[in-house]
Amino acid sequence: MTQPIDFQPVTIQPMEIEEKSFAIIAEEYGSHDLSREQFAVVQRIIHATADFELGRSVVLHPRAIAAGITAIRAGRPIIADVQMVQVGISKPRLNRFGCDVHVHISDSDVAKDAKEQEITRAIVAMRKATRMYTGGIYAIGNAPTALLELITLVKAGLAFPDLIIGVPVGFVSAGESKEELLKLDIPYITNQGRKGGSPVAVATVNALSLLADRMGDTSGDSRV
Repeated sequence: MTQPIDFQPVTIQPMEIEEKSFAIIAEEYGSHDLSREQFAVVQRIIHATADFELGRSVVLHPRAIAAGITAIRAGRPIIADVQMVQVGISKPRLNRFGCDVHVHISDSDVAKDAKEQEITRAIVAMRKATRMYTGGIYAIGNAPTALLELITLVKAGLAFPDLIIGVPVGFVSAGESKEELLKLDIPYITNQGRKGGSPVAVATVNALSLLADRMGDTSGDSRV
C-alpha cells in the first residue's frame, strides 16, 4: 500500500517568495551588460514567464526605459491590444500619475469596420487608438497584426507613440512583426522570435511603472 505523502503547506510570505524568486533569477541569469533599469524589465519578464530564453531575447531601444518612465510620469495613456493585457496591468501605481489603460478591440464600431473591410479587429483598433490619443505607450502582447499596423501608421506619420512594447506571441507574423519594429528609430521594447504574449507585455508595463514610482530612490535595491 502506498504511503500518503506528508504535505506541508508553504508558509513563506508573498513578499519573501517574490524576493527569493528575483534573487534566483539574478543568479541564474548571470553576468550581463544591461543597466540596472534595463535588467529590472528583463527580470520582471522572466519572473512572469519562468523563461530565461525569452528573457535573453529581449531587445531594448537605448531610449526605451527613459521614454517609458517619462510617459508614465506625464500621465500619458497606455493602449493595450487585448483585454488580457489591460486587466493584468497594475492600475494603482499608474493612477497616481493619471495614466489610464485603454483597449478598443471589442468596441462595436471596431468590430463593424473590421467585418466590412475584411481585416482583423486588431488592425482597426490600432487605427482608432492612433486617432484618439497623441503619444502614449502601446503594449501589444497578443496580436502581430496590431503591431504591424502600428508600425505602418508610424512610418506614414499618422502615429507618434512615446514607446512601443511589441511582444506578440505566435507562429504567423509574430517574429516578423518584431523584426520590423527593430527597424524603427523610436523607443521600443521587444523580443526576437515567436515567444511573447500578454504576460510579457503586462510585466514590461508593470516594471516601468515601478521604475517611475521609485524614481529618485537611492537605496541601492536592485529589485524593482
